[in-house]
Amino acid sequence: MQRINTKDADFATRLSEAIHNRGSDPHNPEIAARVESIIQAIQSQGDDALLSYAKQWDGIASDAALTDLEVSADEIDDAWNKVSKETIEALQCAAERIHTFHVKQREEGWSLDTDDGSRLAHRIVPLNRVGIYVPGGTAAYPSSVLMNAIPAHVAGVSEIIMTTPSPQGPIAPAVLAAARIAKVDRIFRIGGAQAVAAMAHGTSLVPKVDKIVGPGNVWVATAKRQVFGSVDIDMIAGPSEICVLATRDGGATAEHIAADLLSQAEHDAQAMACLISPDETFIEEILSSIEQQLNALPRVKIARESIEKVGLAITVNNLEQAKAIIEEIAPEHLELVIPEPDAMAESIGNASAIFCGPHTPEAVGDYIAGPNHVLPTSGSARFFSPLGVYDFVKRINVVRFSRTLLQELGPAIVHLAEIEGLDGHAQSVRARLERPNTEGS
Repeated sequence: MQRINTKDADFATRLSEAIHNRGSDPHNPEIAARVESIIQAIQSQGDDALLSYAKQWDGIASDAALTDLEVSADEIDDAWNKVSKETIEALQCAAERIHTFHVKQREEGWSLDTDDGSRLAHRIVPLNRVGIYVPGGTAAYPSSVLMNAIPAHVAGVSEIIMTTPSPQGPIAPAVLAAARIAKVDRIFRIGGAQAVAAMAHGTSLVPKVDKIVGPGNVWVATAKRQVFGSVDIDMIAGPSEICVLATRDGGATAEHIAADLLSQAEHDAQAMACLISPDETFIEEILSSIEQQLNALPRVKIARESIEKVGLAITVNNLEQAKAIIEEIAPEHLELVIPEPDAMAESIGNASAIFCGPHTPEAVGDYIAGPNHVLPTSGSARFFSPLGVYDFVKRINVVRFSRTLLQELGPAIVHLAEIEGLDGHAQSVRARLERPNTEGS
């Protein structure tokens, strides 16, 4: 893990480089060109291209038919019967907590009505159909099914389409069980840029959606960037990242902090695990514990590469200095294992999700706390928010002027249109001022 100290003369440069180099690059020109060709093929060839790509990359048998790309009701029943009672209960517990949290995010429309009969209104309207992308290339993520689909249902979305890759064989039964709990309408065993393209533009098999949400690898991120405009997207998500600010008197041991850092490092070789502390001795203990725990992880190769290539340990003078660094990093996950963490959490503006205290490892947020785990990465917490109910609605403004209000405000409208050189706009109001309708108010 790279070590830097705020006392170092080159600290600012090294921190800037570490922040800049984290994550994958959805602007990679070679990947962008390949993704563009995939999207164009889906647009022009539809299901023929989709099936071809599925056989090439998604583990679909060479003799498979197009209909094999969609998961059947019988397959979902079979998956449900295969998973343990413990798994079902855990997924249902998580689903209930996620639902409870997201219900609080519902927005209400409003209107302003005046005595003269004028009305201004703001309507909240759910999207009709959304697509959720659930990663599945290197692991199974039933939790991502719940986190993506439940807020959409809470928002009132009519139909939820899900795509997930399964190149190593059948889709994990727990993923299909989660889809049933989350009331996903249709599931397709496709992934990568081809899945994004199919949902964005539609084929005879995969319906066109209004919005695509959910994290994925660099191919998925690049495809989402390219289809944005044809459909909406939630965000461009990069590899996972965690930043832990810890002090010895924060209540957690070096073993706990090390485990928290590894919980994100095991996601992806490009995942960033960052440790910040004013206590160099404590940092050394944590790094030693990381080394001890690494070899016990089944995904040791991925985690070790993440720690060695992207991992960062920062020694600071005090917690106020640590806070400034956190604001600059704008991490996806931030753990505050310090005395009085709630107070610092209230003062931090750039973090996607904050976990306070020694008993709140980031993993509780991934699975069962309730808030969404689909989060901005790579510093985009400066301007993006976690996935939520607000991502699955649109807003419509409604305006009704009375004759009285148009007579009152019309001259100002005419004036503004004229100074912009748009006389047609001005005339549409001027005509009503000069020759008002005899009917209506």
